[in-house]
Amino acid sequence: MSRINEAIKERILVLDGAMGTMLQRYNFSEADFRGERFKDFPHPLKGNNDLLSLTQPQAIRDVHRQYFEAGADIVETNTFSGTTIGMADYHLEELVYELNYESARIAREVADEFTAKNPAKPRFVAGSIGPTNRMASMSPDVNDPGYRAVTFDDLRIAYKQQTEALIDGGSDLLLVETIFDTLNAKAALFAIEEVKEERNIEIPIMVSGTITDASGRTLSGQTVEAFLISISHIPLLSVGFNCALGADQLKPYLQRLSHNTSFNISAHPNAGLPNAFGQYDQTPEEMQVLIREYLEDNLINIIGGCCGTNPEHIRLIAEVASAYPPRTVVAQ
Repeated sequence: MSRINEAIKERILVLDGAMGTMLQRYNFSEADFRGERFKDFPHPLKGNNDLLSLTQPQAIRDVHRQYFEAGADIVETNTFSGTTIGMADYHLEELVYELNYESARIAREVADEFTAKNPAKPRFVAGSIGPTNRMASMSPDVNDPGYRAVTFDDLRIAYKQQTEALIDGGSDLLLVETIFDTLNAKAALFAIEEVKEERNIEIPIMVSGTITDASGRTLSGQTVEAFLISISHIPLLSVGFNCALGADQLKPYLQRLSHNTSFNISAHPNAGLPNAFGQYDQTPEEMQVLIREYLEDNLINIIGGCCGTNPEHIRLIAEVASAYPPRTVVAQ
C-alpha cells in the first residue's frame, strides 16, 4: 500500500487499456471459452471473458504483459463481471471465488515479473470490480417503478465474495469501476470496508463512475458533484470517470471533479465514441493529443484507457504522462 501511495506523489500513474478489446483479437470460439474443463458444460459460455482466466490463462497473461511493456504502472484483473450476479447469466455462480482469485494471481505474477526487471518502477495490480448488470436504485420495468431486480444486500454479499478473492489472489488495490448506479457502488464500498475490518487490513480503493451521455449525469441521474458527495465518506486513493465517453467529451466532467475534491483524480476514457458498427476509430496519436490537455490543465493523477484502447494507445499516453507532474492535491 505504501508503495503506491509513494508512487502517486512522484508521478502520474498509468493504468492499462481495454481487456475486452484485446481479447476480441483472439477470435476465441465457443470451444476456446470452454477449454477442456468445461467442454461438456450444458450452457453456452462464449462471451464470458472472465472465464478465460481459467480456460485461456496464457492469453490473459499476454494482455497484461503487453500493457506493462507499453508503460502501464497498473493493470486491472480480468474480473469485470466477476460476481455471482454477473456469472448467473452463464450459470457459473459457484466459480466466482476461483475466477477472481486466478485472475488476480495471473496479474500479480506478471506485475512481479516487471517489478523485478525494474525495481525503481514497481508495477501494481488493481482488482477490477464492475457494476453488475442490475441496478439497485431503478426499476428495469417501466410499468412497475417500485420493482428492483437486486437488493443492496444481494450486492453487498456478492461484492464481498469478489473482494476477498481479489485480495487473496494478490491485488494491491481495488478498482470499483464503470459505476452507473451509485447505490451499487456503495454496496461494493460497504463490502470492501467489511473485509478490511474483518481482516484488519488496509487496501487502497479507486472509484470510477460513468457519465453516460451529454446530460453530464450517471445513468441513475446523479451529477458529478452528487456522485462525489455520495462516495466521499470512504477514504479513497482516487475518484474519477471511465467509459461511455471519449477523452474530449469527458474533460469537462473531470474539471468539475477536480475542483471539488482533494482525492487523487483518475480517468480512463474510451478511444473516442463508437462508430455505426460499434468500433472505436480514435488513433493512439489522436488520443494522446487529448490526454495532453488533461495534463496541461493539472487534472489527473492516474490515466489509462477504456473501450477501444490497446497497448499502442497506452504507450503514447504513458509517453506524454511522463513529461508532466501529477495533479497537485489541495486540501478542501
